[in-house]
Amino acid sequence: MDGVILTSILLFWLFLVLSFVNFYSYSKNKETLKVHINEVAMTQQLMKVKKKSTLDRFIIFLSRYADDFSALGERINFYSESPDVEVLLIKAGNPYGLSVARFQGFKIVCVILGFIIGTFLFFLGFPFANVFFVTLPFIGFFIPIFLVRGKAKKRQELLRRDLPDFLDTVSISLQAGSGLDGAIKEVISYYIGPIQEEFSRFIQEIELGVPREKAYTEMLNRNDNVDFQNVIKSLIQGSRLGVPVATTFRNQANEMRRISLEQVKEKAAKASPKVTLITSFIIAPLIMLMILGLIILNMIYGEDSIFKLFSN
Repeated sequence: MDGVILTSILLFWLFLVLSFVNFYSYSKNKETLKVHINEVAMTQQLMKVKKKSTLDRFIIFLSRYADDFSALGERINFYSESPDVEVLLIKAGNPYGLSVARFQGFKIVCVILGFIIGTFLFFLGFPFANVFFVTLPFIGFFIPIFLVRGKAKKRQELLRRDLPDFLDTVSISLQAGSGLDGAIKEVISYYIGPIQEEFSRFIQEIELGVPREKAYTEMLNRNDNVDFQNVIKSLIQGSRLGVPVATTFRNQANEMRRISLEQVKEKAAKASPKVTLITSFIIAPLIMLMILGLIILNMIYGEDSIFKLFSN
């Protein structure tokens, strides 16, 4: 009987200690999960906080009606085949929440809008209303294509512009002893734009268990900027060979700045002949015409005008 009581007491204290240990482990995991959720929520909030212009709000409003015409838009796919549109939307960062089907329908919405505007101008009797009535629907068809192409080009340019500063900052964090993922997570919180969107998505994929090399490959597929692809390829090589990337980042940032400076000098050199051409063939003749006009007006209406000489 005494052995049973002693065993019960020992089991009681054992289970009590185990309960405290498990409760402590639960508390630590709960705090870690809260920190992770806050970081993810803050990253998503930074990605969503963007001021929308009146044009953006108008396009989002029109895109609501695009789903009804997506089937028709996929059949009329002149310069807008679905595989090409999908690649273009990915490079543009899926602007206005457009999917491939919604983009195809958005073309038809713009055609209908162009037809309505052309009809309105025709009944109001505007000059060249007949031309607008015919051309505006065609222009409306191509507006979404050029709009998304422009968004994709602008996004890649913004990615290239912010990349040197981003690499320098990450390089400093790496030299201070921080890990690559931790340095990227810390730095992207101070950026807004494509560079922040891409690396935020990369960090989220890594935390969800996506293989690192696959996450890098997805970043390459989403962007066609040469400098950005070189950075990602260096990260892939570093993950395979174990090469430190801090020095590589700093060298790549310096090289990008040097190339940017050379491009600015090249654009300035190309602008000089254009300015000379405009000055020679537009500004100078206009100045001569103004001087000649003043001379003619003085000869006609001045004190020593021709009419006064003949009248005397």
